Amino acid sequence: MTHPTLFRRARATRPLLLDLFCCAATGYHRAGFDVVGVDIAPRPNYPFTFHQADALEYLADLIASGEIQRYAVVHSSPPCQAGCALTVGTNRSQGWGGAHVDLVAPTRELLEASGLPYVIEQPNGRAEIRKDLTLCGEQFGLGVIRHRNFELGRWTVVQPAHVPHRGRVRGWRHGEFFDGPYVAAYGNGGGKPTVPELQAAMGITWTEVREELTEAIPPAYTQWIGAAYLTQTRAAVAA
Repeated sequence: MTHPTLFRRARATRPLLLDLFCCAATGYHRAGFDVVGVDIAPRPNYPFTFHQADALEYLADLIASGEIQRYAVVHSSPPCQAGCALTVGTNRSQGWGGAHVDLVAPTRELLEASGLPYVIEQPNGRAEIRKDLTLCGEQFGLGVIRHRNFELGRWTVVQPAHVPHRGRVRGWRHGEFFDGPYVAAYGNGGGKPTVPELQAAMGITWTEVREELTEAIPPAYTQWIGAAYLTQTRAAVAA
């Protein structure tokens, strides 16, 4: 389903996208959106309009005031440490994930209340989202695998074919070093890439901060999602 707000603006201006727990701006901007980001942490490297605030409180205020109708679509990347593969696997024994709060459910509740089309992004693991779409770096010729799952609210898209991986992720595994065409876009040590290597592999130039790079979505993913959404809405306008 597409949203009438975007219909009204499609011919005149770039539609506005709200990027909650912001990390996805560049790809959506390349696809044709103007982007406003919200995060509780300061993000001085964020390349577009940014508000430092609790993302869910900010969204709730937009809904209550009616200002949410300025936006065409909402992207959200709730903190995933409570249920991602790194914290539900071997790293749980080291205490990872135990103190993290799962914000997926309250995020979805507010997104449903917004009345807008939305995207919820999460990595592989136990996070409770529908896997309406799964994207991989190899689908875009990137130097990372970085599988990401996306729940799509009030719109749908056809899942593209998963391209077979060309080899291993470079780094140490159980005391043995493996080479390969991909770098590990998480953590530090263990043969992890340098910041320039990580930037090149992810296709990101807007930050040199390792934490931001390891938490970000490759812009190619959200550019693909944004382009698919705009194609659908523009086709609906023309029909």
